[in-house]
Amino acid sequence: MSDERPILVFDSGVGGLSVLQHIRRALPKASIVYAADNAGYPYGTKSEAEIAARVPALLGRLVERYHPRVIVIACNTASTIALAHVRSALDLPVVGTVPAVKPAALLSKARVIGVLGTEATVRQPYVDNLVAEFASDCRVLRHGSADLVDMAEAKLRGEPPSPDAMRRVLDGLYSQPGGDQIDAVVLACTHFPLLAREISTASQPNVALVDSGEGIARRTAHLTKGQDWPTLPTGRAVFSKQDDWAKALKPALDAYGLTKIDYL
Repeated sequence: MSDERPILVFDSGVGGLSVLQHIRRALPKASIVYAADNAGYPYGTKSEAEIAARVPALLGRLVERYHPRVIVIACNTASTIALAHVRSALDLPVVGTVPAVKPAALLSKARVIGVLGTEATVRQPYVDNLVAEFASDCRVLRHGSADLVDMAEAKLRGEPPSPDAMRRVLDGLYSQPGGDQIDAVVLACTHFPLLAREISTASQPNVALVDSGEGIARRTAHLTKGQDWPTLPTGRAVFSKQDDWAKALKPALDAYGLTKIDYL
């Protein structure tokens, strides 16, 4: 039988597309609803209270409209703050995004790793707990940047970042005491893998970039194992506000198979 229920992928902007590409590889027959909360963007500069209230309410509306089989919160900031609230509010599987501290620690030979995320993510106790559990023998340096989020959004609109601007942002990580020894960097924002080439070019030599996209896709595939899929899978993007920002992303959305656009 054909099961038309989509996978709902949620982010404040287009960062979750970096996760979607992994989900597409793991589950090519899935229909996708990609929801971007452009009315609330960016999350990284908002308070914990704002995000904890906003995300469950918005996802509730999306569930009522699209009836997904699983939700993927493809946003580190939303996950580290609101994941528990969402799971208690909604009666369906919810996959969160966990900063990839564990694989970065496993990779690091220097035992110095960086965590590059939004300001809201890098200060969370959730990250403290990951470091304590998986990287207690590492020196962990953190840097939060809203500029990198904007650069990723701009890149998908056809405006790549300048190398100088990228180096200035990354200087906030590598110029910290011990930063010259970093050999693995956690991309703790789903926007940042969209800039992987630019980040790598502006980084020190032999720095590995680590993100959570593949792990999220594996978890999503596990939760949907044995389920039927649509005969004709579809892809649509949903924005919380209708504006020129969403329209400018149309070519990029088409490239990710999101050929229809809706608005809440």
